Amino acid sequence: MAQFEGVSQMSAVHPKPVGLVLQYGTAGFRTNSKQLDHVMFRMGLLATLRSKKTKATIGVMVTASHNPEEDNGVKLVDPMGEMVTPAWEGYATQLANAEQEGLLTALKDVIEREAISIAQEASVFVGKDTRPSSESLSQAVLDGVHALESHSKDYGLVTTPQLHYMVCCQNTQGRYGDATVKGYYQKLSQAFIQLTKNVPNRTDDQKALLVDGANGIGALKVCEMETYLKKELQLSVFNDGSSGKLNHRCGADYVKVQQRAPTGVEMSAGERCWSYDGDADRIVYYYSDSAGRFHLLDGDKIATLISTYLKELLTQAGLDLQIAVVQTAYANGSSTHYLEDTMKVIVRCTKTGVKHLHHAAQEFDIGVYFEANGHGTVLFSIEAEEKIQQLAQDSNTNDKRKNTALLLQNTVNLINQTVGDAISDMLLIEAVLAIRGMTVQQWDAIYTDLPNRQLKVKVADRRVIDTTDAERRTVGPAGLQEAIDIPVNKHRQARSFVRPSGTEDVVRVYAEADTQESADALAHEVSLAVYRLAGGVGEEPKPL
Repeated sequence: MAQFEGVSQMSAVHPKPVGLVLQYGTAGFRTNSKQLDHVMFRMGLLATLRSKKTKATIGVMVTASHNPEEDNGVKLVDPMGEMVTPAWEGYATQLANAEQEGLLTALKDVIEREAISIAQEASVFVGKDTRPSSESLSQAVLDGVHALESHSKDYGLVTTPQLHYMVCCQNTQGRYGDATVKGYYQKLSQAFIQLTKNVPNRTDDQKALLVDGANGIGALKVCEMETYLKKELQLSVFNDGSSGKLNHRCGADYVKVQQRAPTGVEMSAGERCWSYDGDADRIVYYYSDSAGRFHLLDGDKIATLISTYLKELLTQAGLDLQIAVVQTAYANGSSTHYLEDTMKVIVRCTKTGVKHLHHAAQEFDIGVYFEANGHGTVLFSIEAEEKIQQLAQDSNTNDKRKNTALLLQNTVNLINQTVGDAISDMLLIEAVLAIRGMTVQQWDAIYTDLPNRQLKVKVADRRVIDTTDAERRTVGPAGLQEAIDIPVNKHRQARSFVRPSGTEDVVRVYAEADTQESADALAHEVSLAVYRLAGGVGEEPKPL
C-alpha cells in the first residue's frame, strides 16, 4: 500500500537503536531525549491510527513534566481530553520497541486487531514544552502523522493541560470552548472575573502572588494570560526560563520533596506563593510565617479547600448532588479524617497514578481528586452540570439560590475537567480564597498535617512487591505486611505502606505518625523490613 511506503521511507530518517526497550509508564514514555527520536515518529503513527479508530482528533504532547531538562517524553491524549486508554498504551509499547525491520508488521497488527479503516480521515494535535529537545522531537511526531498522509495541527509551545483542552474543544464541536490558546485564556479569565467581581473590597495585597514557573512552559503561559485577568490578579513571576534550567532547584516537585522554597523566590512573611512543574499540570502553594518557618499546602490541602467550598455552595443552592474526594494512600491521614469526620464528605482511595483517580472521580456527581503532589482537578457529571444550569436560569428561584447557582456555573467554567491544570487550579484556589475571605494561613489551619517521611529502598526486582487495598497493604513477599504492622502498632496515629516504583527497581516507603521523630523511626523500621524480605541491594538502610 502506498501509505506504508511513506512510513518505510520516513522511518529510515528516525531509526530505532537496536535492542533499546522502553515502557509506556503512568504518564507515557519518559527518558533521556537522545533515545526518543524513533519513539516520537512512531507515536505520530499511533496517534493517527487512534484518530482513525475513534473518528476523532487525538493529541500528542512532547514533554517530560518534572524530569530534568535533558530528559523528554510523550503523552497521548484521547478524544475527550483524557489519557489514552490502557489497551493503546500496550500498542504504544509494542510500536516503540519493534526493531526497524519489524515496524510495518507491528503497525499492521494494530490495524488488524482494532479493525481500522486506513482510508478513514485522521486529525492529530501536537504540542511541546520548552525543553531544547522538544523542537526536533515534536517534528518527529509530525513526520509520523504525515507518513500516513493525515492532517495535523502544530500548536507549538503549550502546557500539557492546554493541549488536553484543545483536543476536548475540537471533539465537542466547541461546546467545551474554542480550540485556541486565546480561547482557553478567555474562558478561564472570564469565569475568574465573574467569580470575584462581587467580593467586597479586595485589596492589592490580596490580589498579589509570587509564581515559580519552574523555568518552563507554565511561566510563559501564565505571563500571556495575565493581560486577560485585567489586574484582578497581580503576578510576580520567578524562574521564568530567562536564565535558569528547567526544574533545577525549582518547580512543584522540588518544593514538595525538599519542603523548602525554590531558588530565586524571595518571600515575605505570609505572602502567597506557588510553583508549577515543567509542563504546568501540577501546583503546590506555600508561604513562610513570621518566624521564617516554611509551610507547604499540597494536593491534600487543595482538595480540602475546593471540596469544602463546593459542598457549601451545593447546600446554599439546595442541590442534591453527591460530592466525593478521591485520594491515594499518600494522602495525609489528617486530611482524610477532616474530610470524613468534620466535612462528612465521601472519600475514596485508589492506586497511585492520575488515571486511577480520574476514573474513580467519574463515578460521582462531583468528583474532586488531587494527588498529594498537586496534580488534580474536579469532574462534574453531565447531570450535575445540567442541574446547575437549570437552577441558574430558573425564573422562579429566589435570588440567593440563583446567585449561588451562578457561582457554581462560573466555577465549572473555571475548571479544566480534562486533566490537572496548574493555571486553572491556581485561578480556582484564588477565587475560593477571595470568596471565602480567607488568608493562606487560615486555609493552612483547616487541619494540621501528621508528620510523615518518604524513603526509597533499592531492590533486585521491584516486581516481588505485590499490593492490595489501593496499595495500602502488601500480599507479597510473605511476611512483609506483618513486619510492617509490628512497628506501626508501636507508634501513635501511625500508618505505613510500601509500593513498587513504576519506573525503577526501588520500593517506595511511606510512614506517618504523631511526631516527626516517630514518623522517621517508623519509616526506617519499614525500610529495613523491605530490605530484608524483598531482596534489598547495596547497604542496609541507616536510621535517619
